[in-house]
Formats: sequence, C-alpha cells, structure tokens
Amino acid sequence: MAAKEDAELEELIRNAGGEPEEEDDGGGLDLTTLLTVARRSLPWMVLLVVLGLTASWLFLRYTPPLYKSTSTLKIDEKTEAGVLGLGSLGGAVEQKQSLTKLSGEIELIKSDIIYSRLNDSLALDVNYYVQGTVLETEIYGSSPFEVSYEALADAAFDRKIALRFLSPTTFELTLPEELGGTEQQHTFGQPFTVAGFRLTIRKAADSGAAAPEGQYSFMVNSPGALSNYFNSNLLVDIVNVDANTISISFTDHNPAKARDIVNAVDAVYLEEKLARKREQSARALRYINEQLGSNNQSLSQAEEAMEAFVKRTGSYDVKGEVGQITGLMQELEEERAKLQEQGEMMNDVGQLLDREQLTTRADGDVMQSIPALAEVKDAQLVQRITELSDAQLDLKRALLSYQPGATLAMQTKEQSIADLKKIVRQLLRKNQQLLKSQEAKLLGKRAELEAKLRVLPDKYTEQARLQRPLELFEKYNLMMLDKRIEFGISMAGATADFQILSPASPAIPISPVKFIIYAIGLAAGIVLGLGLIAVRYLLHNTVTNIRELERNTHAPVLGVIPTYDKEKMAVSKLVVDRNPKSALSEAIRSIRTNLEFVASSKRKRLISVTSTISGEGKTFVTVNLAGIIAASDQRVVILDLDMRKPKVNLAFDAENIKGVSTILIEKHTWQECVQHTSIPTLDFISAGPTPPNPSELILSDMFDPLIAELHQHYDVIIIDTPPVGLVTDGILIMRKADVPIYVVRANYSKKSFLKNINKLIRTNGFTKLTTILNDAQTTGGYGYGYGYGYSYGQGYYDEDNTPKDGLLSRLRQRIS
Repeated sequence: MAAKEDAELEELIRNAGGEPEEEDDGGGLDLTTLLTVARRSLPWMVLLVVLGLTASWLFLRYTPPLYKSTSTLKIDEKTEAGVLGLGSLGGAVEQKQSLTKLSGEIELIKSDIIYSRLNDSLALDVNYYVQGTVLETEIYGSSPFEVSYEALADAAFDRKIALRFLSPTTFELTLPEELGGTEQQHTFGQPFTVAGFRLTIRKAADSGAAAPEGQYSFMVNSPGALSNYFNSNLLVDIVNVDANTISISFTDHNPAKARDIVNAVDAVYLEEKLARKREQSARALRYINEQLGSNNQSLSQAEEAMEAFVKRTGSYDVKGEVGQITGLMQELEEERAKLQEQGEMMNDVGQLLDREQLTTRADGDVMQSIPALAEVKDAQLVQRITELSDAQLDLKRALLSYQPGATLAMQTKEQSIADLKKIVRQLLRKNQQLLKSQEAKLLGKRAELEAKLRVLPDKYTEQARLQRPLELFEKYNLMMLDKRIEFGISMAGATADFQILSPASPAIPISPVKFIIYAIGLAAGIVLGLGLIAVRYLLHNTVTNIRELERNTHAPVLGVIPTYDKEKMAVSKLVVDRNPKSALSEAIRSIRTNLEFVASSKRKRLISVTSTISGEGKTFVTVNLAGIIAASDQRVVILDLDMRKPKVNLAFDAENIKGVSTILIEKHTWQECVQHTSIPTLDFISAGPTPPNPSELILSDMFDPLIAELHQHYDVIIIDTPPVGLVTDGILIMRKADVPIYVVRANYSKKSFLKNINKLIRTNGFTKLTTILNDAQTTGGYGYGYGYGYSYGQGYYDEDNTPKDGLLSRLRQRIS
C-alpha cells in the first residue's frame, strides 16, 4: 500500500503544476550524492574484496580436490537382417532406435545390479581414513590394516570408528559418541564383537614390522549408502548416437579409486550384458509359446460362441439391418408428408369454395392457381374443380352486362355453380377420408418397423460382445506369431559385440578450479561493495540539509525551523507564545525578518503556506509563523483553506462548525466566523464543514472580496493551503499570495518533491516562491543542529540536544 501511495503522489506531483515536461519530476540519479556515498564506502568496499579473496583462499585450502576418470565404450549390434530379406527401416527410425537402446544401456549401467557386482569386485563396503593436520583423507588401496566383518541384527552401519596402533600386534578402537564413545584394545587377527559387527582386523601385508603412527578410522557402509555413493558420482553419457558410443565417468576425492571404479564398471557391465542376452533369449521364447497355447484355446471358444449366435438369430450383420430399417422408415415418413400436404391442399380448396370465385385468373387455369391439384389422384375431383372454375369465370363475365338473377340464363348459371360446389365438397370429403386411411396404414407400417428396431439393439449388443473377444484373440494370435518370427530372426541375425574404445583415463582434478574460485571471491566482494553503495544511496532519498534544498531548487530558502520537543502533541499547536526564547521561536523570528525582504508590501501582505504531501509541518509552520508576526504588533489572521483535512482549529483547540466554506457560500459573514487566540493580535478562521467542491469555492467570486475585506482589518493574512502534491487548490491560492511559502521537511520529504517546486516556478511564474526547511537535524557532516519532530499521526517527539557520542551514533554518522 505504501508503494502504491507513493506512486500516486508522484503522479499527482507531475500533473500539479501544468503541462508535463520531459525531465523526470520523480527524481533522477543524483551523481553528487552517489559519488559522495561511493567515496565514503570505498574502505568498506576494499575490505569486502579482501574478505572475498580470503574466503576463496580458505575454501581452496580446506576443500579436498575432486578427481574424474572416464572411459569410452562402444555398444554394437551386428545384424544380418538384410540376408534374410528384411531391408533398412530408414535413417530417422534407426537413429531413434539407437537412442532408445543406448538410453536403456545407461539405465542398466546405473542399476543396483551393477552396483552390487561392483562392490563385490572392488570391496568398497569398507572405507579407510587417516586424520591429517586439518582434513581427514580417505586412504584407498594403501591402508595399513584391513577389516573383515559380519553384520549382526543391530549393526551400526555408516559410523566412523577410530583406530590407533598401540604396537605391531595390538590396536585401540574408539567408538563414536552415539555408540557410547568407549575405548577398546584388541589384537590383530583375533575376531571380536563391537557396534553390532563381528570384526576381524588384520595388518596389511606391506605395512612393515613397525606400528604406523597417526590417527586412523574406518566405516562400514550400508547397501543404501553405497547405492547413493554410486548414483551421486557415476555419470553415463551418450557420446555419439550414430556410432553407438557412451562414456562412463566417475568422480571421487581419491584419483586411484575413481579410476579403479570406472574399469570395474566396464568389466561388470560387459559380463552382465552377456548374461542378460542369454537369459532374455530363453525367457522370451518360453513366454511366446505359452501365450500362443492359451490364446488358441480362447480363440476357439470365441468362434464357437459367434457361430451359435448366427444360427440362433439368423443375422450376420445387425448393424446393416439397422440401416435398412432406418431407410424404410425415412421413405414412409416422406410418403406421409406428401399425404399431409394433399390434405392441407384440399382444406385450402374447401375454403376457396366458400368464396365468390375459385380463381381470379383471366384464363381460368385452375391448375396454375392451385399447383398441388396435379398431385391429386382423383381425376373426377380435378375435373369438377376445373368446371367450377370455368363456370365462375363465365358468371363473372356475364355480371359485366346483367344483374345477378336478372334473367333466366343468369339464374341457370348461378344454380349450376351451386350444384358444382356441392359436388366438389362431396368429392373433397371422400378424398380426405381416403388420405386419412392411407396415413393410418403408413403409421401402422412405421410401428412395425419401430418394433423391429427396438429389438435390434439387444441383438447388436450381443453380437458386439461376442465380436470383441473374437477380434482381440485373432489380433493377439497373429501378433504373437509375428513376434515369434521376429524374435527368431533377431536371434539368428544379431550377435552381441562389446568393445572398450578407451579404458579408464588417469583421474584429473576437476574441482575446485582456482581461477574460478578466486574470480567468484573477487566478484562477490565487488558486488557486495556495490550493493553497499546502492543501499546507502537508496537510503539517502530524502532531503536532509539546507545545501541539498538550495542545490536542487530555484526558490530561495527563507529559513530553517528546529525541533520543538518540550511536549508531545497529537496535532500542531501554537508554541511560540509559551517559549518565546526557544530555538524554535528564534528560527521563526529569522523567517519573519527574511519575509520583510521578500514581500513587496511592508504592511499588507498575503502569505500562503503549502507543502507536497501531508505530514511535512505545513500547519505547524503557519500557526507559529503567524504567532511570531502577531507578536510584532501586526494584526494577523489565519485562513484554513485545507477544507479536505482542516487542522488550524485543532491547533487552537477550537471548533470547526463554521468557517471559510460557509463564508464562500454566503451562509455566514467573516465576522461571524473569526475566532480569537491567546495572542490579542492573532485571529483565525477555520475551514468550516468540508464541502463537496473545495476547488470551485476557491474559484468563486466570493473569495477575492473576502481577502479584500480582511486586508482592511488585518495587516497580514496567512493561508494554510492544501498540499499541492495531492490537489491543485494550493496552486490557485498561491497565485493570489504576495509570498508563497513551500515547506520541506528534512528526513521526511523526498528529493523528488523538490522537482515540484521548480515546476511550480517554471509553469506558474511563482518568482517569489520561497522555501522553509523543517526538521534539519544534526548528522555527521550536514551542519544543522535542528530537527522538527512532527510526524503524520504521531505528534511531536521529545527534544534532546545532548550530543550522542555512543558507538551507534558514531556508526550512524559514519554511514551518513
């Protein structure tokens, strides 16, 4: 939340003073400060570099070197598949198969099977050590004693047991602390029980007659520890896929041990590979024959079940029957649709009979008026409708000359039309009944087909249930036959061929690399040094002294306000009247004197006090500056125009029921809102209730007359404006002020805020804008022995001008 608020404040600062500009108003890189911090950090940086190089030397001195030995092995499968008539499968497929095969060989080499045989070959289950001046070193192949053991139920694997030669024939064992830490004396070659082992320790044949000096130890490794040891240090890589070559390398702190393990891995792997080849051949053929026998029996049973189903149902293709029935049902549906269409046409003809004319066409072609009549199979109905249409057309022509029923001929025509309509209606009813009968028959056929269709899913399900195992057994049988043929061809056409291209090379040291370690130490020292500079520079992101304020702003500095710590206050208070001889009062008097040189008018003045954000002491400066000016027999009034967050009334422990906001809306007069203080010549007008539109009230026509009336009664008007970094109300007021003052709080206001001051001067023409440094504390090399202890929401802190000469204070001054 704090980072988000800072970003919003800086964005508002960029937009508060007018149009945006190219320079970064959020604060750029201060090279002067950076160089100062870097110069002061140079001894620390040199110390960090020396510490880094020292750490590198100590690391190299006390880190045992790691050695690596490598061999190259070629795995070649010679095949005569081409002789048997099987061609190449293609380069890409062959390469993929080679990669798959080599990956399988790598897994075999790193398996527990190889590890177990490797341990049997080299006897790596017991490690021997000798204690040097600082480090303990493993002795491989040159130990002056040998240990043979038999593990009991409570064997303490992976525990170092110390051994010291007492004489050419005796020795002393010291158990580890977790096993009791006891000391025992034994004779070489005599078995004894200790730590869950039945041990027999013998002197090495080449150890000589004298007892070796020094502190030795040994450890019996558990199978799990050996497996982890091999997994951690054994590396198998593919060298060339096309050539089927792999490399086997092993790393260890003992070069001889690393080389012996690589040679042993090569030998053990080749033996295991040949043994697995022979075992694989016999097992694969046995499995294929067993599977073929059991599958043939299952296939016969599936075929018998399918044959019984066909005989019982008489259906070979149930799915085909479904399609046939579905087609018949679709044809019946089409015929039914045609019958329904004819029925609808006859209904339309019946409706036309009730009208005066069956057709209105001049040529009397009723087939063109009712095209569906051509589909009607009743020729008599079509004939009668045609006659009716002609008679109506004839009557229509006669009506052009005679009135209806005027003559006997007209009456005859009308009667003829009536008779024809009656006949057509009878024929329509007959045909409609016929159509309904045909539709009923079609529905009956459809019902029969649906009944058959409902039975088919059961038959289809049964057939599918029988077909699935039949197809599965057939495919599996063919696949196993193919596999038996393929396996026979592969066994006949391929022979295992293994070749060690290069035996284990002499182990070479691979780590630690001196150059890299020293480079890391040097780089770490430099990085830590640069990090120290960066941290110290980033911590130096606030204004701390008047020199920084003067260097980064174009506005003159009006003065410096020291800390007032006589009492803690939750809000800003008028304190200069209670401590007129304090450093705070003297500093504000100095500011009052400097105002005389800045203001154009010696008596009537309008002073505005603002800051970038809340918490920089704007209200405290306003109240106490007003108190100092009022003490010089000038009548002063304070206007609280920070309507969003009024504080002036809190400074005087007064109410804020009415004030500037009610004056500007003409609800009260300024005389009704003015409030008096303990200083006779100092009054104030609070902000009043918070309005919804503070900016519009300040721009209203009532503000300038208010200032003019106040000038008639007061010598100085001091306005507490809102922070210009948050809202633009303060800029509107600063334009009207004779002396606009900008408050900057030391060790609180960010340096980026100073950009806003320059922007206000440049874009708004505030040539008389001045600044006041608040809370300029004494730190090493910064000069001002003052600090204003106001903190937003926390009040004022106790003043303590006693120099602090402690270690913490000196360290803080040194870092500063």
